[in-house]
Amino acid sequence: MPRAVWTGSLSFGLVSIPVALYPATQPKDVRFHLFDRQGRRVRYRRVAEEMDASPESTPRTIDDISATQSPPDGTVDADRSATPHDDEGGDGAGSQPDLAYGDLLRGYEVEPGRFAMLEPEEIEQIRPQRSSTIELEDFVELDDIDPVFFEKSYYLSPRRGAGKPYFLLQQALEHTRLVGIGRFVLRTKPHLVAVRTNGHALGLETLYFGDEVRSPSEVVRPAEDDVSAREMQLAEQLVGMRATKWDPDSYSDEYRQGLLRIIAEKAPLDSPDSPGASPPTGTSAVEELMDALKRSVEEAKAQKRDGAGPRSRTG
Repeated sequence: MPRAVWTGSLSFGLVSIPVALYPATQPKDVRFHLFDRQGRRVRYRRVAEEMDASPESTPRTIDDISATQSPPDGTVDADRSATPHDDEGGDGAGSQPDLAYGDLLRGYEVEPGRFAMLEPEEIEQIRPQRSSTIELEDFVELDDIDPVFFEKSYYLSPRRGAGKPYFLLQQALEHTRLVGIGRFVLRTKPHLVAVRTNGHALGLETLYFGDEVRSPSEVVRPAEDDVSAREMQLAEQLVGMRATKWDPDSYSDEYRQGLLRIIAEKAPLDSPDSPGASPPTGTSAVEELMDALKRSVEEAKAQKRDGAGPRSRTG
């Protein structure tokens, strides 16, 4: 079972429901570590950028902080977990001492080359506190929310003793076909959320705020030519011929599957003496992976023979 990322209460009116928040999705991207050609692990470091005397190379700051006090460019918040590594010295960044994360300022680029510098303490003063309650302020129709506003999906689970009010709200939303709109702070970020029924459970969708969503008119101009009735009829006919029920299991990440196949082929080449290699114990993870891949291929072939496979995107 996944670990809850937040616990608190869901409130509507005078009803308060103790709940736990769980991620509804599980990204399965294939992630790699970086190595050089000699097999040495490559890590990132935080080092100060060397500044020369030319005006073009010196960031202009709001409060005239000198170049020696300026942080690196806009990557100061990247890679908090960067680990120092042994360096053989030499010129450039390799000879610079690593910087502690707490010693960095935050620079916001207000215009090219001009930064407003903020101390960590200044940010902490206005950072919102963790919420203990999600209060549903409004109830709206789900169809009124454009999918572009949806950011990330979660499930709300009732905590001990909260089953009855939890399922009361779930069924009320199901019968009225409405979703509850509220706000809360997850970790350190305020979120606008939509609470909706999802089968027998309550789902929570974090939403983008209104000023975070671009208008379609920014990228698409209104149609200049009228569409004829015949063209519309043919377009609707084409769409109707390809209409089907949504089945997420019929679509797969072929790129990820291809990467896993390559990994499964390369993994057995590692000798037991190679760094990080595990001694053979019964069925290895590679064999299990290959077995799962083979079963997946056979199932896909069977679905294709039965005509239940995913529709072609090019045909």
